[in-house]
Amino acid sequence: MSEHALTAIPIGFLMSFMIGPVFFVLLETSAIKGIRAAVAFDGGVVFSDVVFILIAYFTSYQLLQKLEEEPALFIIGGLILTLYGIISMIKAGKNQKRLRELALSPLIQIKNNYLSLFAKGFMLNFINIGVLGFWLGLIVVFVPKWDMTPNEVIYFFSLIIASYFFVDLIKIVLAKQLQAKLTTHRIFQIKKGIAILLIIFGMLLMAQAFFPENSHKLEKVMKRVE
Repeated sequence: MSEHALTAIPIGFLMSFMIGPVFFVLLETSAIKGIRAAVAFDGGVVFSDVVFILIAYFTSYQLLQKLEEEPALFIIGGLILTLYGIISMIKAGKNQKRLRELALSPLIQIKNNYLSLFAKGFMLNFINIGVLGFWLGLIVVFVPKWDMTPNEVIYFFSLIIASYFFVDLIKIVLAKQLQAKLTTHRIFQIKKGIAILLIIFGMLLMAQAFFPENSHKLEKVMKRVE
């Protein structure tokens, strides 16, 4: 196995267990809506990662400069994530009240719109500017280190994505096993919990704009690019 593969595969595995909004929403989607719905959601996440990689690869220096000069990008992304969490919590509460009034069965039958789930996965990952920073960091570190050709770059990042998608599939299947134990009350407790986590992650993302050490880290990376 090549050095590229020996590095890329562990990175992919680690990425799959990085605790963030996508991690929790993926498990929630699998447990509540099923495996196909979770795969559709994860497909959107993967697609947004591919877009991020392309952006980072072709504009690495400019992006580093932009993140240093305009920390407001973290605020915007964090604000969107926080608002999304608040809206999700409000919707969960309204839906729970409606279901109680209608006295539905213990387990909710949910119709899935796979295109909508794909778009949800894409947007939830795309608004997190930290994800772009992560891919940017990998490009800045490994592409110059190994003097990668375009084909090697494609191979390296394809292995990373394939590795974490494979682990995601395992998580999806395991989370699905919980569905039999889900009641209406438990489902909406999960939804509220996920909404709270989204709000927390959004606030943490916004907070990054106010820590001066971020700019110093970016300066070091920029010097390496130069």
